[in-house]
Amino acid sequence: MASLEQTAPAFVEMAHRIVWCSAASVDRQGRPRSRVLHPLWQWDGKRLSGWIATGPTPTKRAHLAASPYLSLNYWEPGQDTCVAECRAEWAFDEATRRQVWEAFKQAPAPVGYDPAMIPGWDGPTSDTFAALHLTPWRLRVFPGSVLMGQGGEVLTWEA
Repeated sequence: MASLEQTAPAFVEMAHRIVWCSAASVDRQGRPRSRVLHPLWQWDGKRLSGWIATGPTPTKRAHLAASPYLSLNYWEPGQDTCVAECRAEWAFDEATRRQVWEAFKQAPAPVGYDPAMIPGWDGPTSDTFAALHLTPWRLRVFPGSVLMGQGGEVLTWEA
């Protein structure tokens, strides 16, 4: 098992390069449900946090109320994959929503973008915009080079 200090930077590099992930939640009947999302990760050298700018739809709200966890799986055609298993919490307060909106605007491409480009998101206080905070409890970074027998290292961290 690798340390968080070793795994988190490798995870952020791969996740931000791939950008989009399949995010799975669980509904009230325990059935998995997937969607594609675009998280932004922040590593400060000690703690890894993720943010998702998203619409607080009734389905997402119900799933996270039933089970506040998401599994986020990134994949790209060269077979690089990384996974974050996370606790997910809505952040509806105005200050956090503004902070997350600006974080996405200021982040470098390809992970950064202007949230105002999303139809219905007129600003960080729009009713159709919310911030979802991610706290990972498990990370896995699996370079495609390992799968193809070309070397590399699979990193796994668990809280």
